[in-house]
Amino acid sequence: MRKNIVAGNWKMNTNLQEGVALAKGVNEALKNITANCDVIIGVPFTHLAPVNDAIDSSKLGLAAENCADHKSGAYTGEVSAPMVASTGAKYVILGHSERRQYYGETSEILKTKVNLALENNLAPIFCIGEVLEERENGSYLNVVKTQIVDALFELSADDFSKIILAYEPVWAIGTGKTATAEQAEEMHAFIRGVLAEKYGQEVADNTSILYGGSCKPSNAAELFAKPNVDGGLIGGASLDVESFMGIVTAF
Repeated sequence: MRKNIVAGNWKMNTNLQEGVALAKGVNEALKNITANCDVIIGVPFTHLAPVNDAIDSSKLGLAAENCADHKSGAYTGEVSAPMVASTGAKYVILGHSERRQYYGETSEILKTKVNLALENNLAPIFCIGEVLEERENGSYLNVVKTQIVDALFELSADDFSKIILAYEPVWAIGTGKTATAEQAEEMHAFIRGVLAEKYGQEVADNTSILYGGSCKPSNAAELFAKPNVDGGLIGGASLDVESFMGIVTAF
């Protein structure tokens, strides 16, 4: 049975003190409800250990926003998967559209990162999605399939079962354009079909696929009502406790 998940991605926001306060706010809000989904916050590297100490890990999961494609060595400024795991984090966001666009992350790089994450008992939240040109020229389904196949399909079925997917319609993030719930469902259903072809229907049915395209309290319930949308990877709305909890309680 796949899990419903709401995961925040803080990106490069909040200083350490602000981040700990925000995490405590989410943690406190979760004490007062019975969430019908798993809740995760993805925070900057500098925040991981202090936030881990500040939250109840039985109610709130902790993710890094990235990890290096090397285990250790002379890679100044990088943070490895073993380092992330040592903070208490259980998840790592990989392949985010901003990492692909701004830092040139390829499927080969991401394949290495996924393997290192799994070796260190980190569950990857693996992002996929198309840009506006690919949406408009009709290649978007093939683009997303290729991203999945090239980075993930060398994994065993057992390892793949530890992956959480997050679909980002890159063209609908911060552009003023909006993906409809029907467009989200079309892609999520397509992705599940791609997984079934490779790993069988049981693995496909058990894989959580999150929606990562400007999900807000106002549209979360409509998105989450779709049969193949298992939650959200939340950007801006995760930086405010009330907004984030409005999405959590949409389930």
